Amino acid sequence: MHEITLCQRALEIIEQQAANNGARRVTGVWLSVGAFSCVEPAALNFCFELVCRGTLAEGSALHIEEQQAECWCPTCRQYVQLLSPHVRRCPQCQSSELRIVADDGLQIKRIEIDQE
Repeated sequence: MHEITLCQRALEIIEQQAANNGARRVTGVWLSVGAFSCVEPAALNFCFELVCRGTLAEGSALHIEEQQAECWCPTCRQYVQLLSPHVRRCPQCQSSELRIVADDGLQIKRIEIDQE
């Protein structure tokens, strides 16, 4: 379960940004999860709540946005959206030469805080 490590690292960044902005507490966090990240949103939610205990972010609302699986097909010469990140064939020409262009990681998009 790599979600716990991702949440720990995200919390470090969240706490740093909260401190830099004079936050009394963090009330909301918006994360973007790449389609190819192999991150399970339910596990991410559970781990986030766990790592936030006893921190400025305890009790904050977590909002998870899942990116679509987007790839470049050199055969069709166009961007295609995959219905599943597990199917790696172009829906137009069935080529298996797709290049992933969607982010495959986790990004902190927004942090909401209460200031002192």
